[in-house]
Amino acid sequence: MSFCFHLTRITLPLRTVRLSSTQPKPKHTLTTRSRLNSISVQSRAGDSESAMAAAANSVRVAVAQMTSINDLAANFATCSRLAKCLFLQGSSFRWGKTTLLSENFSYVGAKDGDSLKVAEPLDGPIMQQYCSLARESSIWLSLGGFQEKGTDDAHLSNTHVVIDDAGNIRSTYKKIHLFDVDVPGGRSYKESSFTEAGKNVVAVDSPFGRLGVTVCYDLRFPDLYQQLRFQHEAQVLLIPSAFTKVTGEAHWEILLRARAIETQCYVIAASQAGKHNDKRESYGDSLIIDPWGKIVGRLPDRLSTGIAIADIDFSLIDSVRSKMPIAKHRKPADFWKSASL
Repeated sequence: MSFCFHLTRITLPLRTVRLSSTQPKPKHTLTTRSRLNSISVQSRAGDSESAMAAAANSVRVAVAQMTSINDLAANFATCSRLAKCLFLQGSSFRWGKTTLLSENFSYVGAKDGDSLKVAEPLDGPIMQQYCSLARESSIWLSLGGFQEKGTDDAHLSNTHVVIDDAGNIRSTYKKIHLFDVDVPGGRSYKESSFTEAGKNVVAVDSPFGRLGVTVCYDLRFPDLYQQLRFQHEAQVLLIPSAFTKVTGEAHWEILLRARAIETQCYVIAASQAGKHNDKRESYGDSLIIDPWGKIVGRLPDRLSTGIAIADIDFSLIDSVRSKMPIAKHRKPADFWKSASL
């Protein structure tokens, strides 16, 4: 599943340990699997001396991955386990905790129309349960693709909700680009048949920087991310998703790295993973990508349930934007209207 001090970047090979083991945790890069909850944790961090020496430039974040089903209680139990897993990494989050959960984190229906049956307003019991989880775990939660009740019984909104560590909803974004696609070699999707499209671009300030808030299919529309970077001054792009297996294999990583490079933002992308039911399968491969396009957080198993941890380094954002000053070179919209072909 599911920003302000500097930690030195380490690119050592991954090592595997058990959370229940008595051996000391390595200082650098590790992969952890808990026997208690079978959740993978992949972390990249610098040593403590380097971290303390540059404590004003970065902070640690997590991206979470899961396989949601048509059971609200079971999905919440998985999200709770992921939150508790962050507590087991407590020393890694000395300067704050946040995690991004994937699209449809709370529910994936087994058949068409199921999502409408569970749709609720934001002040309903489902979302309030996640607000309590954020408060009790003392973490910010970025919850992508919540089935928010729409303006009539035939529609819902695919809503990305950002909750702070006190359990307060700080921001909501309704998915603008709806997935009406015949997937090559796969099934047909018609999200607009039951979902109302959003109309507003959303960015929100947080202890982890200025967050650009999006959902899944939005990823294919770079204009939105250009707006978030250049009009709304985003530093971190949040992209919770449920990419299909076919489209994920072809385009997932490429699109994510492109959005990071062209906006010079960090990208945190949480994906659903594996088979939800007989009709639906998601690609997985949740990622954290830096503004140079480098993958800095990734689960070792593309289909596992777990979290990947990495550092958001604000000095790197400043450095990339200074050395490659695309904001200065970017042409205004009026330029293209007057440009001759």
